[in-house]
Amino acid sequence: VVESRDQTMLNPLKVGFSVITRPIQSIAEAPYSTTDLLIEFFASRNKMQEKNSDLEDEIRELSYSSQRLAAIEAENIRLRGLLGSRGRLSADVLVAEIVGIDPNNQRREVVVDKGKSDGVRVRQAVIDAEGLFGQIIATGQSNARVLMVSDPRHAIPIEIVRSGFRSIAVGTGRSDRLDLEYVSTTADLRKGDLLVSSGLGGRFPRGYPVGEIQSVDIDPARNYADVYASVQARLNTSRHVLILFEGTTP
Repeated sequence: VVESRDQTMLNPLKVGFSVITRPIQSIAEAPYSTTDLLIEFFASRNKMQEKNSDLEDEIRELSYSSQRLAAIEAENIRLRGLLGSRGRLSADVLVAEIVGIDPNNQRREVVVDKGKSDGVRVRQAVIDAEGLFGQIIATGQSNARVLMVSDPRHAIPIEIVRSGFRSIAVGTGRSDRLDLEYVSTTADLRKGDLLVSSGLGGRFPRGYPVGEIQSVDIDPARNYADVYASVQARLNTSRHVLILFEGTTP
């Protein structure tokens, strides 16, 4: 009976002690819960960073693919233009790809992937989809060197489409400009006149677009006018050209 009574008296104390210690236990357990939350947070953040990195890689790949497709489409447009030019010619031509550029800033030359084995010879004229590009100046077995119309060593006998006036267009070293030599101050030409090859001299067939007059500067104190023209061919952007064989006319 005494034992039972003692137990009865101790029960309230146990309950009170339990109530007092429970918050302490909860506080003791709290750091572990917080640690778990932090671990989950950083793990989630790392996963998000990995996903973002993967998405950035995919975006870069898509951007690269888009640029490649745009470049291919632009090249297809240029090729269609070149083939259109080929269809307008009345004799044999040879399609060639530009595979090299002369690094010397004093020269305006490119290398194409056709040579002696393809029947290419020195002095043959070369055009692109827009106009006269240059001429063959050296040949290898499987390639050839082309002197572009912009080279200062290059000269083309030309005529003005509107008036028939003839002159010589020489390269200036710039891809966008040709100078006309020995133009009289009384010559019938004006800004916007189109220049084509005259065929004189026999090196360039007649009638190929060469350029367009951009400026006519007449000084009464001089015998000749200063005349310069733009270049019709796309010297800096063409990837393919046509090599003309003898008798080829537009």
